[in-house]
Amino acid sequence: MKQRFILAEKLFLSVLTAVVATNAAAADPATAVATNALTLPDAIRLALELSPELRAAGGRAAAAAGRANQSGLWPNPELEFSAEDWPVSSGRGFTDAKQTIGVAQTLPFPGKQSLDRRIGTAGTKLSDAELAVRRAEVVRDVKAAFCQVLAAERRVSVSAELVRVAESSAATARKRVDAGATPYQEQLRAEIQREQARTELASMEREVATARETLVALLGRPDLHAAPVSGSLREKATPALLERGPETWLTNHPSSAAARANLERASLAQRRARLEPYPDVKVGVAGGRIGATDESIIELRLSVPLPLLDRSKGRKQEATAAVTVAVAELAIVEQRLLREWRQASQRYRAAAGQVASYREQILPKADEALRLVQLGFEQGKFGFIDLLDTQRTTAEARLAFQQKLLELNVAEAEMEALTEAERKEAQ
Repeated sequence: MKQRFILAEKLFLSVLTAVVATNAAAADPATAVATNALTLPDAIRLALELSPELRAAGGRAAAAAGRANQSGLWPNPELEFSAEDWPVSSGRGFTDAKQTIGVAQTLPFPGKQSLDRRIGTAGTKLSDAELAVRRAEVVRDVKAAFCQVLAAERRVSVSAELVRVAESSAATARKRVDAGATPYQEQLRAEIQREQARTELASMEREVATARETLVALLGRPDLHAAPVSGSLREKATPALLERGPETWLTNHPSSAAARANLERASLAQRRARLEPYPDVKVGVAGGRIGATDESIIELRLSVPLPLLDRSKGRKQEATAAVTVAVAELAIVEQRLLREWRQASQRYRAAAGQVASYREQILPKADEALRLVQLGFEQGKFGFIDLLDTQRTTAEARLAFQQKLLELNVAEAEMEALTEAERKEAQ
């Protein structure tokens, strides 16, 4: 019995040592090896090509371009035919009527057509900017979702190792109780930790499935829900990101460009509304004959609407209000971007500091504590419960480290989305 107890104890310690080594390797991005796996560049490319939201935004941009082309065209000419002075008592009837056929054209008041074209162009700029906004958001969301999958899989790996150690611990505790070397409560404590580890593993496996579903939905490829992903979470902040102040990217950000395009369109629409009371002239020319004498005739027509009842006061009021709204929305967008920048940079700095603390202080100390407790347990200085507690603390530290890595990478994706315009300009 004593010999079996010693063998079980050695087995437990060997498993524990293997777990520490495995977890240390998992924390090193250089150990990530991918074969036929989905990488982050692949995911971004698929999302830009297949995202339903981007297809919809692209369709709206194409529709705006069509409206802009249409706004630059004059009204179609009208073909007119008339028969006048048609005698109804004469036997000849229609042949005695004055008959003409001609063309009429509406001539917009000077300046209206030019403003319509400029309004259409501003609408195209607005739709293109909104498409750029959505592209930046899709790239940001794909990066964040990809990091979620990587972090969830890392947590599952750490949790799975913890389950294996907890199972070995429970088996060892049972053998120690059977050998009379420890009270029954140690076995219960080990079995509780084993069940907790199994429950946490199941929860983390569900997190992986949820993260994958989110990612493939962004990609527009539900069939890739089981595809392996390849990559590593960045463990250090990128100093260049923090150096890009708002003054370098705020003006060129797609959201700012969209708000300015909306303001431009509203201002042009206001100018167009001021011209609305001025009437468009309709000019027509026709030729024909007088039926009774069979003489050839030419007719000229000119019609001008009289702005007596409708002077477009409501349209001018609406256009003025739209300019006020557009000015306020531009300020709102810039304030929102600055607020997002401050919040993202604060999260980024905090996450970078926490990751560095875990990598340089907490994890090494946790590993060293586990090593010392393991050594002391072998020498009889520490009890089995001390070993279980230290083992649990080490695993929790590694799980927390993965969460901090995720926070760092998500904050980086948010900051990259904000500074995307500045980097494109630099290129």
